[in-house]
Amino acid sequence: MSPDHFFRFLLGSLILNYAILLMWFLVFVFARGFLRRLHGRWFQLPDSTFDAIHYGGMAIYKISILLFNLVPLLVLCLIGPGG
Repeated sequence: MSPDHFFRFLLGSLILNYAILLMWFLVFVFARGFLRRLHGRWFQLPDSTFDAIHYGGMAIYKISILLFNLVPLLVLCLIGPGG
């Protein structure tokens, strides 16, 4: 496989993962009540714990996107088209 294939794969993965992260954030901000009721059926969490879990989850997901998608993509850009 050529570096161009890896580049396109990582770029597509980066876009998809940021779209998922953005959707998670928007649901958390604009449909927090629905999300809280949905999770409240299974877990008895105080509001502060619920917020902290989602905020921490988003942070871990974002760091994972940076580590596994953006950094390799930047390395491929720095290497150049010849590899």
